[in-house]
Amino acid sequence: MRRGMTSAGRRKGRGFRRLLGFCVCIGIIAGAWAGYRLLMPSNVQETPVFSVEHPLFYKGHFMEAGALLEGEEIKLPVEAVTSMLGSEIPIRYEADSQSIILTNGSQVLRMKTDTLTAKLGSKPFKLAVAPETRKGVVYVPLTPLKTLYGVQAQLSPTTGAVTLAKGGDSIQYAVPGQKEMAVRNEPSIHSPFIEKVPLEGKLTVWKEEGDWYSVQGPSGYSGYARKSELQLSDKQTTQEPVEQQPELAWKSTGKKINLTWEAVYNVAPDPAKFPAMEGVNVVSPTWFELMDGAGQIRSKADANYTKWARSKGIQVWALFSNGFDPERTTQALANVETRFSMIQQLLAYAKMYQLQGINIDFENVRTSDKGALVQFVRELTPMLHEQGLVVSIDVTPKSNSEMWSLFLDRAELIKSVDYMMLMAYDEHWASSPESGSVASLPWVENSILRLLEDDQIPGSKLILSMPLYTRIWTEKTASDGSVKVSSKAVGMNKIRELIATNKLKPEFDPSTGQNYVQYPVEGGLNRIWIEDKVSLEARIALVHKYGLAGVATWSRSFQADDVWSVIHNGLSNPS
Repeated sequence: MRRGMTSAGRRKGRGFRRLLGFCVCIGIIAGAWAGYRLLMPSNVQETPVFSVEHPLFYKGHFMEAGALLEGEEIKLPVEAVTSMLGSEIPIRYEADSQSIILTNGSQVLRMKTDTLTAKLGSKPFKLAVAPETRKGVVYVPLTPLKTLYGVQAQLSPTTGAVTLAKGGDSIQYAVPGQKEMAVRNEPSIHSPFIEKVPLEGKLTVWKEEGDWYSVQGPSGYSGYARKSELQLSDKQTTQEPVEQQPELAWKSTGKKINLTWEAVYNVAPDPAKFPAMEGVNVVSPTWFELMDGAGQIRSKADANYTKWARSKGIQVWALFSNGFDPERTTQALANVETRFSMIQQLLAYAKMYQLQGINIDFENVRTSDKGALVQFVRELTPMLHEQGLVVSIDVTPKSNSEMWSLFLDRAELIKSVDYMMLMAYDEHWASSPESGSVASLPWVENSILRLLEDDQIPGSKLILSMPLYTRIWTEKTASDGSVKVSSKAVGMNKIRELIATNKLKPEFDPSTGQNYVQYPVEGGLNRIWIEDKVSLEARIALVHKYGLAGVATWSRSFQADDVWSVIHNGLSNPS
């Protein structure tokens, strides 16, 4: 017999069904709300807050700095501009003189804070607003930055944000696709928006991040926009400043450089007594020397010498030395005024003596002055180029010597100079503890390769400097059994006389690529690695092998008369 449900049981069933239905409704509503939340973008606006009034942006990134406005002129912090331009486009601030120096390949601009008159080269340059220092930050007007580097700045009229660009930057623009769209803080539709961009608005696109673009809107603030809401439009490249290429004396000749240094001491050399120097097309007399830390230059220049050179069709690239004095070098390079004084003196001397170039020979320099030397050359070269002068600098082979090698920033110096002379000699120097070649062939080749490969020096700008001297090494055994070594530098004719007098027969030393002799002396042994036709031809072969600009020789007074035809024939006829 079937038993029926009680009324209480029926009520419990109906209650359960109502509860279940309610739960289902709640679930549907919750799911719908979750779906709504998932699909619907945030409509909350969140404007970025900055600690500066005019935040700076470059390629969509806040530069942690701000600009200043003075009337319609924008001033930019030096540190931010340097960060944007990179180390290859240097801006230098010197606090002692409150000077800002801008340099490029063809111009030098010197400014001072709170001063409206600047100097472009040697000429006045009028500024609309002055550079200034505020709360320890140095600000530079936009106009000179635009003139030298092509820096551009766009000020947002609504927010005051400033967007920077430099010459050569590629900029992609975009517009909203079909309707107003949002720029958001993060690449998510649930992120608050920074601004809404109308259909007629324009954005800058910097990079892709999945389904989003990193952008800057009309406000200048950076954020993110969905790809589906944007339409890419035009792409522009900011204009780079056109640098005037100098008309230099040497570039019109089209020959390999064959330079010899003229060592000038107390008495001026008499060119009338010089032998014929076949093929020599540049001479570099050691005429100019830094006298003191104030930048005064002593001159031993000789008009008779330059007259002789012109009559022979030989260019004169006078040498400027620091006197190998580290203290006066530090002082002279330390500030813009002394550097400018040196430059002005060199320009005046070059004009007075009708020079075609200046050869810089700074040696025995503190490593702490490395950057100051680079800055001096950056300032010097454009001003010498204005006068049509060729600028070259002498460098030693790379080594761990602080005062003779490490102070040379060869990779930076080559960006400014026309030629770099590699002084590939003194492998074994005068006071060397052991005898050896002044410039063995493997050592010379390795010295060339280190500059070409380590410092990326173009072969077309590198000149191989070769010795015309050698050292007579004397080795004597002391009572304690140790060998005492001494040396004497002599020229090529002296070695020939010595070989003839002692009836010596040179033998080729394959390890150095040179002829070699040795002979006994009282209490010891003399050893000589000879500089002659064999050694010179081997080095000239390296000039052709690596596509170098030419050769230089130290120095003319060490010559043998026939050496010039050897060098000339070697340069003219690559084997």
